[in-house]
Amino acid sequence: MSVVAGFYRTCVIDGVLEHSPTEYVRRPHVPAESPTLGLTHLQFEAVLTAARQSSNSCDFALVTMLGLLGLRIFEATGSDIEDLGEEHGHRVLRVHGKGNKIVLVPLPPAVGRAIERAIDDRAVGPILLTSRGTRMDRHCVTRRLRHLADHAGVRLPRIHPHMLRHTFVTTMLDAGVDCVMYKTPPGTPTHEPPCATTAPARTSTAIPTTSSPRTWPRPLDRFRSCR
Repeated sequence: MSVVAGFYRTCVIDGVLEHSPTEYVRRPHVPAESPTLGLTHLQFEAVLTAARQSSNSCDFALVTMLGLLGLRIFEATGSDIEDLGEEHGHRVLRVHGKGNKIVLVPLPPAVGRAIERAIDDRAVGPILLTSRGTRMDRHCVTRRLRHLADHAGVRLPRIHPHMLRHTFVTTMLDAGVDCVMYKTPPGTPTHEPPCATTAPARTSTAIPTTSSPRTWPRPLDRFRSCR
């Protein structure tokens, strides 16, 4: 409906039509709360194991970037090797988020090793590649995640990449991260944890120093077995 309305609005602006036939059409109601559920800890660990054992080393990097960093699908697939760097002693990934915002995301050791394994000896190009050597897109990622879920024995009706982002947020909350100090993964939020409606969004590009209190990377310690 939004696309159709935008098309007719453009026709009015260009003088092709005098009035838009969608001007007074009532838009469907979209609930504010997302119905998407994340994976349980056991399901996520099973998918991690299946991805680590996959013949395509990029599968493991894909699952860790989505589930351990909380990246959106376009942020993960759009990341290039040139976006990797170091700030204040931390390995970081330069992420292009919503609204063309740039965020430096610190890489936990397990994620850093998965990315290094995926890029191997490549110096440029996408981090995530298909088995044919092309950049992964959201459709390829969805197919890969469903394949990994089947291989891991995870039975879900419609698994998709955004479920791993929900898994990341749920893991943070279950691990005891303060909802007032932490709201969502890096970037503009698309959903909020239920107890963090008043917390400020994390949009700063600052990288925590070694003396800073540990916040969002802390719960990832439980997944050190994925190394």
